[in-house]
Amino acid sequence: MDGRQHGFTLIEIMIAVAIVALLAAMAIPGLTNSIVRKQVAEAVPLADLAKQAVAQTWATVQALPTDNAGAGLPPPDKIVNNYVSSVALQGGAIQITFGNSASSMIAGKILTLRPAIVVDAPVVPVAWVCAGAPVPGGMTVLGEDRTNLPPSVLPFNCH
Repeated sequence: MDGRQHGFTLIEIMIAVAIVALLAAMAIPGLTNSIVRKQVAEAVPLADLAKQAVAQTWATVQALPTDNAGAGLPPPDKIVNNYVSSVALQGGAIQITFGNSASSMIAGKILTLRPAIVVDAPVVPVAWVCAGAPVPGGMTVLGEDRTNLPPSVLPFNCH
C-alpha cells in the first residue's frame, strides 16, 4: 500500500490564492478607469443642447451667451442625466458637473467644452474644444477651462 496522500497541501492552496489576488489587484484599476471613461462619454452628449444654443446665438448676434438664461436654456441643475448633476454655461463655455450616479472618482468634478470661433467670420460654425485639447488653426477659443477630471478618464478628443 502506498502511504502518500493525494491532493493539495495548505501551502500550495495559499500560494494559488495569493497569485489570484495579485492578478485581481492589478486588473481592478484598469476596469475602474474603463467604467468611469464610459460614464464620461455618456455624459458629453447632454451638452448638445447648450452647443446648439451657443452656436445659434453666435450666428445671430456675434456674441456668446454668458449663462444658461442668456442662451434660453433651463437652469444648470435642470440639465441632468444619470452621471451629470448640472450643465452650466459660463461665458460661452459649457461646464459639465458630474454627480448623481457617477463614480466617486468623478463625482463633483467638471469637464469643460469651450467654443472656438473665427472672430471676423461669424458664418464659420462654432467648433468645440474639449478640456485641454488643441485649438483648431485660425480659430480663437473663448471661456475658461475648468476641467479637473483625471486625464486617464477624459475622452480621446480631449487630449
